Amino acid sequence: MRALLTTAGERVELSCAVPWIAGVLTEGAAGQLAAGDGTTPDVRVTVERGSAAFDVTGWRVLTRGAWSRPGQVMISDACSSGLDLLVTAGQPGLEVVARWRPSGKGRAAAAVLRSRARLLLRAVLLQYPALWWSQQRGRAPLHASVCGLGPADDRTVLLAGPGGVGKSTLVHGELLSGAISTCDNLCVSDGLDAWGVVEPLRLPAEAHHGTGRRMPHGRREATWPRRADRMRPGRVVVLVRGGEPGAAPCDPALAARYLVAGTYMAGELRRYWAFAATLALGTGLGGSHPPVLQIADTLSTRLPCVQVTLGDRPGAPLRELLTATEVPA
Repeated sequence: MRALLTTAGERVELSCAVPWIAGVLTEGAAGQLAAGDGTTPDVRVTVERGSAAFDVTGWRVLTRGAWSRPGQVMISDACSSGLDLLVTAGQPGLEVVARWRPSGKGRAAAAVLRSRARLLLRAVLLQYPALWWSQQRGRAPLHASVCGLGPADDRTVLLAGPGGVGKSTLVHGELLSGAISTCDNLCVSDGLDAWGVVEPLRLPAEAHHGTGRRMPHGRREATWPRRADRMRPGRVVVLVRGGEPGAAPCDPALAARYLVAGTYMAGELRRYWAFAATLALGTGLGGSHPPVLQIADTLSTRLPCVQVTLGDRPGAPLRELLTATEVPA
C-alpha cells in the first residue's frame, strides 16, 4: 500500500507492507486516500513487514517504553497499539516507522477486542503523527465539528459539545442536504481556520441502513460523501441536551469552556496527550502540551457564539434550529 492522505492540515504519505494493517488504514481513511503526487509530504508513515526490535543501544531513557537521541524517539507499544514507533523529527518533516510487535497478552487482547485494536492502530498511524506535526505550526486539536451551511464563511459553524451530544447526526443531516464539512468529530485550529482530522463518519445504524463497521453506542461507520480539507468558522455553536429545542446567544467564556472540556473528555484523544508530551520531550520540539485553551478562547472571543438546545430525540436540522430563532448562522 502506498497512498497520500490530507488530514489535520498535513499531507501524510502512507506506506504499509503488512496487508491487514493496510486494510485498517484504508478503512480509517474513509474514502479520502489519494495517489502520491511525487512531492515531499509533511509526514511520512511507513509500516514495515519485519518485527525485530528497534536498536536503542546508547539511547537516553525517557520513560518506561520510550528512548531518545537527538531528533529521534522510539516508543514501544505506542498507546497500547502493539506498534513500536521510531519517530524522526526535523526538516523537511516528520517520519514515523512502525513495526507490529505486540506482546502475547497484547495479541490476545487485539484478537478479543478487535474494534478497539483497529481504532488504536488508526490513531497511532493516521491521526496522532499528523496532529503532533500540526501542533508544531501553532494549532491545537479540538473535539468539534465544522460544517458549512452556505457559501460564505459566516455560514460555517464550529459545533462544540461533549461526545454523544449529537454533532455527527447534525453534520450528517446537513451533508445529505448538500452542505460540506471538514470534520464531524476532530479538527485542529489556529484560532482562525479549522482543518479536519480524517476518520469515518459515525452514525446511528438506521441512518445508513445498517451498513459499515459496527461501533460503540449503536453506531456504524460511513465514508464521507463530500468534505473540505480546511474551513473558516464564522460562528461557534454550543450543543446541549435537555429542555425546549431552540437557539439563543451564548456567553463566549461558556463556549470556550465547552470547547476545552469536550476536547479533554474525548476518548479519541485520551492517549494523545502522553504521545505528544513524549515526542516533545524526546525531540525538543514545541511545547509539551498543545494550546487548547488559548485556541478555544481565541475562537469564542472572535466569533459570535450561540447555544443550541436539542431534544432527547433527533429533531429539526441545524440550519432550521438556528434560523427559526432568528439567530443568523
